[in-house]
Amino acid sequence: MAQAETRPFDVAVAGAGIFGLSVAHAAIKAGLSVIVFEKAHVGAGSSGGVLGALMPHMPARWNPKKEFQFQALSCLEDRIRQLEAETGLECGYARCGRILPLTTTDKLEHHLERAQESELRWHPERTGFSYTVEPKGSRSDWLDAAAAPHGLVYETLAARISPRRYLSALEAFVRGHGALVENAEVIGFDTVSGVVQLAGGRDPVGVRTLVVSGGFAAFELIETLTGERIGRGEKGQALLLEGHGLEDRPAIYCDGLYVVPHDDGTVAIGSTSDRDFQDTRSSPERSRELLERATAFCPQLAGREVLSDWAGIRPRCHKRDPLIGRLPGYEQVFAATGGFKISFGIAHLVADALIADLTGHAPVHPLPATFRPDHHFGSNRLDADN
Repeated sequence: MAQAETRPFDVAVAGAGIFGLSVAHAAIKAGLSVIVFEKAHVGAGSSGGVLGALMPHMPARWNPKKEFQFQALSCLEDRIRQLEAETGLECGYARCGRILPLTTTDKLEHHLERAQESELRWHPERTGFSYTVEPKGSRSDWLDAAAAPHGLVYETLAARISPRRYLSALEAFVRGHGALVENAEVIGFDTVSGVVQLAGGRDPVGVRTLVVSGGFAAFELIETLTGERIGRGEKGQALLLEGHGLEDRPAIYCDGLYVVPHDDGTVAIGSTSDRDFQDTRSSPERSRELLERATAFCPQLAGREVLSDWAGIRPRCHKRDPLIGRLPGYEQVFAATGGFKISFGIAHLVADALIADLTGHAPVHPLPATFRPDHHFGSNRLDADN
């Protein structure tokens, strides 16, 4: 194998999904030289989906994870507008809001309590984000009234984004200010020589720091480096429908599914979550089920053309929260993976915190302790069947 480049990059990122590209973007903004390696192509994993739901945790049983996500969602619009200005590419972002149907009196009472707690946690007087319980029959031109017999919640913190357009903007920024190599799989890191090892006999590349961020496949590389398996993949499936006339409607979460209208005249439905799966491709039966379930509570979807379906394997740490930070036993190897359902909403603050960690600075928004490697490895590790 040929020798590595004599002038190493400050940071190499393994994986060009939302976490990987966000880390690369933050590193470049911090003045570091960056190269991204992607096993297949940008967005090849779960980041290349269609749903784009940026949905907050409920304002109840508040904890550092919920606070971090709240801060991330609160500032994401400004970050997106800055990225759009830097690249000239639109990301399809809008603060669309979300509808949650209330199907029992217990849920009604529970969400009335959550609405009260949102006054404390979401600071509506300052942020404008509200969490309101509305009566039965409200918004029935969008959500079937029969699906919400005890009223509904309408909250305004929720937003939407086009996952693929967001990735394209980040990709353009990284290519314009760093390097991005597709069809290049990272298989190891030689800490003595300071080189990233690539599959297929490709020449190694000199780097000072490696960030492992390759979706569910990252767990395999992390196991190679640490000897510990701390996550798995779960299959998700979603649909994209023709959605002209629905662009300004809020997202709906009902029957375990999201319906998310987008500004390009499409509407996304999804997504499923299957821990056990044999086939990574879309299932026609699963697609029919998605459409039937969504149409049952959202009749305006009936008869609309299905433009495409999508299936992907999402990364999920055994302890549920993402893994962000320095890998045990290494000074110059970090990880950013396992975001599962919340990756797009928090990736920018995750990247900020990781680059602050890498450069020895204090982040503006510190990571929750449950995101840190100490929570995932060693005596704290959970096995897949727990």
